[in-house]
Amino acid sequence: MRRKNHTHQQDIDDLKRQNALLEQQVRALEKARSSAQLQTNYPSSDNSLYTNAKGGTISAFDGGSDSSSESEPEEPQSRKKLRMEAS
Repeated sequence: MRRKNHTHQQDIDDLKRQNALLEQQVRALEKARSSAQLQTNYPSSDNSLYTNAKGGTISAFDGGSDSSSESEPEEPQSRKKLRMEAS
């Protein structure tokens, strides 16, 4: 029973971390969207706001780096997927 409780607590902690990351990403997207709206109101001749030095588009998540997320090791997906119930 103690092991089961520990596993559930780990799941809860993992979900809290994922939620915090998603909230951070939402804030970054909202900030990027609001700054993009400002840019349409005040056009600028500086296109570096939208592209990096290599000409690629800048992501709100990577700060303009041209690296891919594949280089970062992912945690193995060993947990069961939770069923989402309609409320």
